[in-house]
Amino acid sequence: MSGFRYPLGFLLLLVSLSLSPVRCLGSGGASSLERTLAMIKPDGVSGNYSDLIKRIIVEASFNIVKEMLTLLDEQTASAFYLEHSSRTFFPHLVTYMTSGPVLVMVLEKRNAVSDWRGLIGPTDAQKAKISHPHSIRALCGKDLQRNCVHGSDSTSSAEREIKFFFKDVVSGDVASQHDEL
Repeated sequence: MSGFRYPLGFLLLLVSLSLSPVRCLGSGGASSLERTLAMIKPDGVSGNYSDLIKRIIVEASFNIVKEMLTLLDEQTASAFYLEHSSRTFFPHLVTYMTSGPVLVMVLEKRNAVSDWRGLIGPTDAQKAKISHPHSIRALCGKDLQRNCVHGSDSTSSAEREIKFFFKDVVSGDVASQHDEL
């Protein structure tokens, strides 16, 4: 029986190492998970695209960590899109984003930010229909503004945007989040 002690101990060590915590957003490891913010905008929710988009998300191997259906007021929409406040389209963007409910989600997987951006396609849905015909924006978007979905454009934006909507979700440590959820 003592001959099995070391192989069993070695096996347990390997299993425990494979279950060690995984870091995201900035850890840089090859096996790191990232989180990003995804939002189905009012045209996507009212057009009944939420189930299709969520199915695409899951089929692309993302985990939906948390989601929330909410109606943005003018103050919240303005604060979320603050970086665009000096642009001429800003008032129209705020009006559009407050026109109906949005579905906000935290997505998780390796390379979440870039994979989600690739999945949603170019910002202009009309251009997406030509250059990325299988993208979410090509499938459900209408134009440059009514493009159905939002996606964080960098890991730092993802971290800020996740905290904006989900104050209880820490985007930097996937392992601790799994323990809390």
